[in-house]
Amino acid sequence: MTTEQPTPGRARTDRGTVLPSPVVILSIIAVAMAAFAFVATQGSEPTEREITPAARESTEEPTQAAETKAPKPEPTKKPAPAIKRGEVYVEVYNNSSITGLAGRAAQRATGAGWQVVGEDNWYGTVPATTVYFPPKLERAAKLLALDLGVDRTLAATGAMKLDRLTLILTGELD
Repeated sequence: MTTEQPTPGRARTDRGTVLPSPVVILSIIAVAMAAFAFVATQGSEPTEREITPAARESTEEPTQAAETKAPKPEPTKKPAPAIKRGEVYVEVYNNSSITGLAGRAAQRATGAGWQVVGEDNWYGTVPATTVYFPPKLERAAKLLALDLGVDRTLAATGAMKLDRLTLILTGELD
């Protein structure tokens, strides 16, 4: 058995083509189809339709049916439960150069019945004094803002805890 040795100084002449695997090919096709579907459906109206029940056939005349049916009473909306200030946690942060601002605001909130659980400095930029709230405490945030004379309330963001209100002060309260 003889094996051919490459001649010194000569380049190898073997040439070949590497074909991608079927998984790669199918992935490329799937991405292309998804892109086509996205472009084709952009700007079209949603396909949901309002479904109304078909009218029942009645043996009575329509005028008699209207007279015999009593109007449905309007559903009464239950009033929202009262906010218990002492059961809502509040954290107070100072985002200004005024020394002791968070402590004074915390005392004022405690005096109004709120349960202040912390006070500290806030590092970041807040454009105005704001009460931040998680979704379930939006009404409580508005009440705290009213109690302290704060004009701005917003949904909690970033690292804010979602079980309490966060008051960030940029200046003295009114």
